[in-house]
Amino acid sequence: MSTLTGSSSVDPQPAVPAHLQTFMALDFGLKRTGFAVGNRLMRTAQPQGTIVAEGKARFEKVAQQLKTWQPDALVVGVPFHPDGAAHENTVRARRFARQLQGRFKLPVFEVDERYTTTEARSQGARDADAAAACIILEQFLRSLP
Repeated sequence: MSTLTGSSSVDPQPAVPAHLQTFMALDFGLKRTGFAVGNRLMRTAQPQGTIVAEGKARFEKVAQQLKTWQPDALVVGVPFHPDGAAHENTVRARRFARQLQGRFKLPVFEVDERYTTTEARSQGARDADAAAACIILEQFLRSLP
């Protein structure tokens, strides 16, 4: 699993093979997981909605979206404290990313998602979770060479 975070111990540029063109981003939450889709060519993303489910039901709904959108890879937002320190939700989001990779056999990239929900709300998003996933994906796409 590749990472793109603010941590100094992690390479800020993920090693993303050129053949990976379409992506689905997930803004993981305990009860709600926003998602967005985008592509490398346009370097844009569009919010698509929020999955309201926990546990196995969440993965079933993710599977439905994967069947619909057929992305080449996934991008998961990983939260950190403002100073870059990890916290409980950091661990949960990273576990979610590993589970996605194991279940769906797609490449998964992690992105530091600090302030994305706040940014989405400040932009007046009706679905802050989906909008945050869109921001996460756009941040990831901008980082690609």
